[in-house]
Amino acid sequence: MTVRTEKKPPADEAQFDLEPRIKLWVEKDGQLVLSDYRVQLLRLVAELGSLAEAADRMGLSYRRAWGKVREIERNLGLSLVESEAGGVGGGGSKLTSDGDRLVAIYERFRLRMEGDLGREFRQLFGT
Repeated sequence: MTVRTEKKPPADEAQFDLEPRIKLWVEKDGQLVLSDYRVQLLRLVAELGSLAEAADRMGLSYRRAWGKVREIERNLGLSLVESEAGGVGGGGSKLTSDGDRLVAIYERFRLRMEGDLGREFRQLFGT
């Protein structure tokens, strides 16, 4: 009777099926002000023109979404979202110029960090 065993490659030759991930956030004075989640909410407000629709898209209550926006604004000391009450012409929400600028900067920051992460990962893991 012959027993066959598979020979495993040395650890330095083994192929890892790994992908790097990163979780980013930005703090001011120890307070969380920006994260992927918060920026996604702001981005959706800009795209949809409505905080209610942005909240719905993210599976949040309107109250929770509005609370998040107010929390970010309070922690940053900036106004990020302008809202108009509904009525005959309908209401809506849009980002202020500070809101637009902050979303754009965070997104550029995220892309750079992902690039650096991929480079470092490939260098260290050899993939």
